[in-house]
Amino acid sequence: MDIFEKLKILTDSAKYDVACTSSGVDRQNGRQGIGNAVGCGICHTFSADGRCVSLLKVLMTNVCVYDCAYCVNRRSNDLPRAAFTPRELADLTIHFYKRNYIEGLFLSSGVIKSPDYTCEQMIKTIEILRQEYRFFGYIHAKAIPGADEKLLTRLGMLVDRMSVNIELPSQKSLQLLAPDKSKASILKPMGFITGKLSENKKDLVQYRHAPKFAPAGQSTQMIIGATGDSDYQILKLSSALYKKYRLKRVFFSAYLPVSTNPLLPATGTPPPLLREHRLYQADWLLRFYGFEADELLDEQHQSFNPLVDPKCNWALNHMERFPVEVNRAPYEELLRVPGIGVTSAKRILTARRVGPLSYAGLKKIGVVLKRAQYFITVGGKLNEGLRITQDSMLRSLISQQGLDFVSRQFPPQYEQLSLFSKGHIGAEEVRACLQAGA
Repeated sequence: MDIFEKLKILTDSAKYDVACTSSGVDRQNGRQGIGNAVGCGICHTFSADGRCVSLLKVLMTNVCVYDCAYCVNRRSNDLPRAAFTPRELADLTIHFYKRNYIEGLFLSSGVIKSPDYTCEQMIKTIEILRQEYRFFGYIHAKAIPGADEKLLTRLGMLVDRMSVNIELPSQKSLQLLAPDKSKASILKPMGFITGKLSENKKDLVQYRHAPKFAPAGQSTQMIIGATGDSDYQILKLSSALYKKYRLKRVFFSAYLPVSTNPLLPATGTPPPLLREHRLYQADWLLRFYGFEADELLDEQHQSFNPLVDPKCNWALNHMERFPVEVNRAPYEELLRVPGIGVTSAKRILTARRVGPLSYAGLKKIGVVLKRAQYFITVGGKLNEGLRITQDSMLRSLISQQGLDFVSRQFPPQYEQLSLFSKGHIGAEEVRACLQAGA
């Protein structure tokens, strides 16, 4: 098969792997080779200095011994198959880099023959890049569950970031859709990588020039919407993964129906993109805002509100904690105010050391007053002219995705932009949606 035919097949097969992540590594080649790794670089976006940074996202092969019902590359699926040799893929990566098409590589693979054989092929590819071509750019590789720990160690010494896809949120879901896999077989390499990362940190303290093991850490991915697992279950699992395995990121991928199977959503079902978006928002709250999973959802409310983001939803359900006085509130309380983010909270702390804040000053430092004004006071006073009613709060807090949701719930005679206008969607309908999604 022509190498460009392989490229077309294997890049298309890799599109379901989520790879849009910060590299987390700054490394210069020191004139010993080619390529650099930039910490702010992420694939398919722009870095802080305005450069478009991209990764070649590709599979080593889409041949797979497993028959996971949700996967387009499953053994039983009738589709064109291809496999790169290590030399082909390494050469292709370098040619693309020299033409300024890419700045790094995201390498995953189906399991061909066995996990060990697949991992060996990936290692050979990266060894050619690192040792023969002296490529110092960013490389992210998927660890293959079931591969020998010695192979995982070799792989980790060559790449910047490793990831092990947990795929589905529960053992029950895996048994149903991926009977060849188990939660234990996925968590085992994840735990091994965590142990190696801790061990490597100790080595680097004692020996400055000790080789680094996956310096950008590890991540994982979960498929959302293929099974009946609730947002609460997914968020609790994400929180546990962060705490136990110290992951850099948990990625969520809205399931796109790729097969006809009675256990999966019907072909043509739209992917749950809003649900994916809400999970990412909640994930951000866990990692940077000091929230716990049980604060955002619980046994009685296991799904995120489709109309408002998780932070706003939490605030609406805990109005007894508001308003907060921005001139006195500690950092942790400021972070819980809708419309105040990590950066603006830090700016508030800095600004109020100089003098008292005002609403105009808050707007200048980046606070989104449209939302925040309902939950704060400045100098003991509410924003001038503010009338706090349920309708006005809903109007300010409902996101564009929420408007789209309401529009779908009350089609087609209602207009999205006239949400509270007479004869169109009214506050009662919005409240009904709000309660249904709470």
